[in-house]
Amino acid sequence: MPPQKQPLSHRRTHHLLLLSRLLNLRDASASPFTLLLDSMSQSSKPLVGEFIRRANLAKCTVVFVGFESLRAPFSVGREGQTLKHVFIKARGKAIAELQREIHTTVRGIVGKSLIIIDSLHTLCSLHSSHVSSFLSSLITPNSTLLATYHLDIPVTAHSQSQYPDTAPHPLTLLRYLCTTLITVHSIAYTLLQKRHRDKSLLPPRWGLLEEHPGGRGGGIEGVVVGIGSNARNGIVLEFEHRRKSGRGVQEWFYLPLGVDKGKVTVKPGQASYEKVGVPSGALEKSILLEDHPEWRLSEQVEYGRGIGAEREEEEIPQTTFNLGLTEKQRKARDEVVLPYFDAQDEMGVSGGGGRILYMPEREADDWDEEEDEL
Repeated sequence: MPPQKQPLSHRRTHHLLLLSRLLNLRDASASPFTLLLDSMSQSSKPLVGEFIRRANLAKCTVVFVGFESLRAPFSVGREGQTLKHVFIKARGKAIAELQREIHTTVRGIVGKSLIIIDSLHTLCSLHSSHVSSFLSSLITPNSTLLATYHLDIPVTAHSQSQYPDTAPHPLTLLRYLCTTLITVHSIAYTLLQKRHRDKSLLPPRWGLLEEHPGGRGGGIEGVVVGIGSNARNGIVLEFEHRRKSGRGVQEWFYLPLGVDKGKVTVKPGQASYEKVGVPSGALEKSILLEDHPEWRLSEQVEYGRGIGAEREEEEIPQTTFNLGLTEKQRKARDEVVLPYFDAQDEMGVSGGGGRILYMPEREADDWDEEEDEL
């Protein structure tokens, strides 16, 4: 996690508000295209489910385009329902046919719509040269596009594909097209990496990159997903948003998934926290990763403070020397008599309001008794 330049209070206010706007789909122009990056260690399905849940609260129709999903993650719209979500099976269809079907569905929706693509692997492998035009055509003033790219699945170029060899990788192109990039991480892995960095140890790796305990490289045979993957209590969001002005916002968030009367479980044990200032049943429950109890505990241990102590980074200067004073130094400072105290004692406060004591130097000052005499 890179260090942040903004104060913690500023990030709590503005960055959390920005994430809330994107999740709640308040403004389609805030992020027309949101790209999700996941892996076998942490799937993006919990985050997609959170988008769908908040879309229902925002009265936003969901159009789910399934390349790898056999059924919709929600109840398909029926007669008598206020919101009629749509599920489109994209497997085996030509890209032109799929594009027409999505356009026809979106045109028939009154109000805002959320288009979700469960996987971009098929498009990037079979239709690499048409990915940019296909995704751009789905973005309208009343619709928001949400797509997932799996980092652990390699993109294989099709034999009949006309994608040139000199063109950028599809993931590089997707990173350039998206307005918001969210990479999901496992909370267990993120906290464990933090503990290793605090002790100046090499951060561990999991899954296909997990190393053998004996130090042999190449991974452990048979290990695909490590212990602690796809946590059900919450996920970590590596958030990157590009504003219209071109400035980027980068932040790390923790999104809890299990909510019970305002209290959110942060690990499989008994630890829980209650977000300050948020009423019970509130919609927004995400926090900064630095506000996570386990993360703050690691910070307190690193700086040698107690568990109950609060560390405000704005009040502690990050310097290589001590700016504080000992009790002996503070007492010596209080005993120093400043020059204006002598002037007040000699003339008296009521006898003239003070006197300026000045001792001229013979060589440096040109003393004139007539002008300088008062």
